[in-house]
Amino acid sequence: MGPKGFIWPLTCYDWPQRLPEPIRPAASPPPEAGLRPLSPEQEELNPIMSMLADSPLSRSPMGPGGVRLPAARSVRYNPTAAELQELTSRMPQARSTSFGNYNVQTRVTSRSVGSTYLVTDDPSVTTGQAISTEEGRRIAKIQAEYIAGREMVVIDGYIGNDSEHRARARLYIEAANANIAGMQQQLYFPADAPAHDWDPQLVMIYTPNLPIPGYPDDRAITVDLPAGITRVCNSDYFGESKKGGLRMWNAMVYGRGGLAMHAGCKVVPTERGEQVLLIMGLSGTGKTTTTFTRQNESQPVQDDFIGLFPGGKVVGTENGCFAKTFGLDPKHEPAIHGAVISPEAYLENVSQETDGGPVDFFDTSYTKNGRATFPMALLGIWRDPREVGPVSQMLILNRNDNIIPAVARLTREQAAAYFMLGETQGTSAGGKAEEGKALRVPGTNPFYPYRDEQQANRFHELMGTAAFDVYLLNTGRVGGGDDAADSKKVQIEHSGAIVKAIAEGTISWERDPDFGYEVATAIPGITDSELLQPRRLYERTGRVDDYAEWVKRFKRDRIAFLDGYPGLLPEILDAVR
Repeated sequence: MGPKGFIWPLTCYDWPQRLPEPIRPAASPPPEAGLRPLSPEQEELNPIMSMLADSPLSRSPMGPGGVRLPAARSVRYNPTAAELQELTSRMPQARSTSFGNYNVQTRVTSRSVGSTYLVTDDPSVTTGQAISTEEGRRIAKIQAEYIAGREMVVIDGYIGNDSEHRARARLYIEAANANIAGMQQQLYFPADAPAHDWDPQLVMIYTPNLPIPGYPDDRAITVDLPAGITRVCNSDYFGESKKGGLRMWNAMVYGRGGLAMHAGCKVVPTERGEQVLLIMGLSGTGKTTTTFTRQNESQPVQDDFIGLFPGGKVVGTENGCFAKTFGLDPKHEPAIHGAVISPEAYLENVSQETDGGPVDFFDTSYTKNGRATFPMALLGIWRDPREVGPVSQMLILNRNDNIIPAVARLTREQAAAYFMLGETQGTSAGGKAEEGKALRVPGTNPFYPYRDEQQANRFHELMGTAAFDVYLLNTGRVGGGDDAADSKKVQIEHSGAIVKAIAEGTISWERDPDFGYEVATAIPGITDSELLQPRRLYERTGRVDDYAEWVKRFKRDRIAFLDGYPGLLPEILDAVR
């Protein structure tokens, strides 16, 4: 059962398989518009691209519930990783790097929140934007007519690898943007059936080069949950593929009594046993970094999205990682750096001057939101999500720059409240509209498709079924921004020491008189008490009145924000009064 009594229809999840016409290998067709033609050397190395289908039935892949997807000029089914790299090499906007991988510069450099719509005739079911089913059909028709003249690529795989909660997924995308297909292939868990036997539950129909006039930036992302289909038009940013599938999976998990969370997961060995940590945070707040930095030979499980179920059961979603590359330094993030410079990785919008030359992870002249995908196996330390136990601790990341301590321990109701508040400083992942601004994103999950308060209520419910502690972590600064002389940065090393101490249970606590949560009095490896209790920093620098004003502002604004969600449990709102 979903929100407002919504029941996931049979068409999305349990239809019997229907077999399309068998797919035959064929020689490559004339190059698609937007792709470079093959050089003689490339033709010699790869004269045949496998699984090209141009028979009438095979040009129309299967979608959810046995409904065929729009017919294309031709379809390439599940090309190998090498073939996708070959197609990517022919993209005019792709450059080879000195690492031997490809770096693609995209027109769109971040998520297009303002162009994303739920397809429904009842807009009250979502906190976000909605369009009618009639308008959704109109956009689908435009997209289908466009696809008829294009070469397309199909990528099949699973979102998740837990046999009970995984979803069969299919990406259907223009071959002219093969890098997106290659990146998504790295994130899916492998399909266990050939394309003609694959019965997808969730489908992304992706036309990066099709404008939809009348929508913001002529761009439209439409989410049709009953059909199990998301359509992306006029965005070539890979994040729309990744999040498109995960957004639909969010709704599926909620309907099954769980909660999809924008969170990483890691396991930390300790003397009191292996600890399973969830790290929740908005993109760019340090989620991947915190997940991959190592404490006691810890192992990452997932870097971005997990499902939480009753009893604290954690399920994974992705077989690869979509990591930010801005400021990537092997000294601080050796595992991520090593994977990103592998020939298997795909780079997106990383600064690079010459084809075949080096990249610059610190140059932001085009965007701060440089990205890379790579298989989790490249890390050499990955733990299969199916092997981990129930959650032990959860960390809510908050990139702040004033009075939020480096760490605070929360009660159950406080945890649900701070989960709902989703406070952080916006990053480049959300585009210029969010970067550098104080944000509140419920659940730090902008991909939940229904009412935001449902997430906090479900989280509160799940906490009652499992014994795990929840902590607030500031990955930013205390005492002011970068330009404030008396401010202090919470360094990666500080966060690492905090995570280690949380896992080992070695932090001493006392109650904060202003917010009611517990703040640390001592943490092994951290000697600066002002990071742990920012009040001390403000007192030392003669800014006691500023501190008091921040306390009043936070309490006032938090109450006003949560009060705007009438469906929120009252005990969650009371936790911030």
